[in-house]
Amino acid sequence: MIPFDSSKEAERITSFIKETFQKEGFSQAVIGLSGGIDSAVSCALSVRALGEGNVYPILLPHGVLNTQGVLDGMKLIETLHIPFTHVTRIDITPSVAAITKSDPVMDRVRRGNIMARVRMIHLFDQAKKHQALVVGTENKTEHFLGYYTRFGDEASDVEPMRHLYKTQVFELAKYLKIPEEIVIKPPSADLWPEQTDEKEFGFTYKEADEILSLFIDEKNEVESIIQHGYAKEVVSRILSHMKITAFKTKTPYRVI
Repeated sequence: MIPFDSSKEAERITSFIKETFQKEGFSQAVIGLSGGIDSAVSCALSVRALGEGNVYPILLPHGVLNTQGVLDGMKLIETLHIPFTHVTRIDITPSVAAITKSDPVMDRVRRGNIMARVRMIHLFDQAKKHQALVVGTENKTEHFLGYYTRFGDEASDVEPMRHLYKTQVFELAKYLKIPEEIVIKPPSADLWPEQTDEKEFGFTYKEADEILSLFIDEKNEVESIIQHGYAKEVVSRILSHMKITAFKTKTPYRVI
């Protein structure tokens, strides 16, 4: 992959956030903190750009499922010196239950999508309350793999990290001194017990980032990527994942 300078990238993103907010006439940010690395890095960069007094973290657990995420989120808030009076915690369980009760046999993927969309309703409502913009947490890997809920966790006003692969987010997290417990835990959307991203994928983020970089950034054909030393089945799985979910980046379809 292309060499990555965490210091320069942090400065570049900080300037982007600051300039975007100034241009649009906003000074305050709302961000959903899951306790994961993406939201932690996005929050840290927002604090660097806007100041800790202008960032409003929103914790949106689903009952006890996200207990560790809440604890890790609070640890980050303390580390970044964000005033605790700026923190809002909303349990989304009642809202999710009100929707899912209409279909008792709903599978966990549909339920997870509802959870993500309920969280986004709360985030944009809090943004209205604080006259703020919603800062997103999506990265390039998730974007091209379609690993997000449309109108859910991909919805935002500002996306500071969509150009960064997941492994680059990890590098940036270390540079920003994100608490170690957040950096070392397996990435997860926390939509059901014991869920992890890589378990769902069937491949690692390292494999995904390197193969996606060869395919998207360097325009390599599949056979050329395999000749770089990657197993054919892994290359196929990653590129198939991207192809199957590509419609997410094209909707809504419209008359041209």
